[in-house]
Amino acid sequence: MGHKNFFMEKFALTLESQPAIDAYLADSFVSRDEMPILLEIGSAISSGDIALLAWFAGFGDSFRQILMNVKEHRRALEFGFTEIAFNRYGWFSCSPFLDRETIGFEQSEIRIGRGPNGLWVYALRCNYGVAGDSGPLSVFCKQYPSREAVLDAALAELKMKISRYVGNSDTTNYKQDVLNKTLKAIAAYQVDRVQLSLF
Repeated sequence: MGHKNFFMEKFALTLESQPAIDAYLADSFVSRDEMPILLEIGSAISSGDIALLAWFAGFGDSFRQILMNVKEHRRALEFGFTEIAFNRYGWFSCSPFLDRETIGFEQSEIRIGRGPNGLWVYALRCNYGVAGDSGPLSVFCKQYPSREAVLDAALAELKMKISRYVGNSDTTNYKQDVLNKTLKAIAAYQVDRVQLSLF
């Protein structure tokens, strides 16, 4: 049975699933944070813990879906999100972050949000003129203890990413006027933050 079949085929997680787990381990890439989940499932099988197996089975119709959904649920718990919900395709659906903000800098932006327990995350959307990159605001983003800390980290990363292309010879993708305006906007925002902190 190949990786595609493990991903696509529905199966029932039962006390007889250990051979399927062994085959999955032999045939699929399992990430560092997914391995403990598979080991927990194996332990539940060997100890006959039907209740725990049923809990894991509730996270999907394939090993891949169970692993990814459990991993995201546990990461969401770190932020204080306790609800277990799924979208119409069966993938884990985390509650939205609280205190979400989007802060624009020319054509780029920083997005921040807070979990119920006070941990903050950020994501960037970088526009270099034509080229760009973007990431989602999710429970897999690095955690920060406060709004100030998350803004410090986000501003530093945005500035670093924009600065990397200043002077780049590919002026089609990396428009120097956009890069310079973005850096000026970041600097002005940082000055305003310092001034606000003085009052």
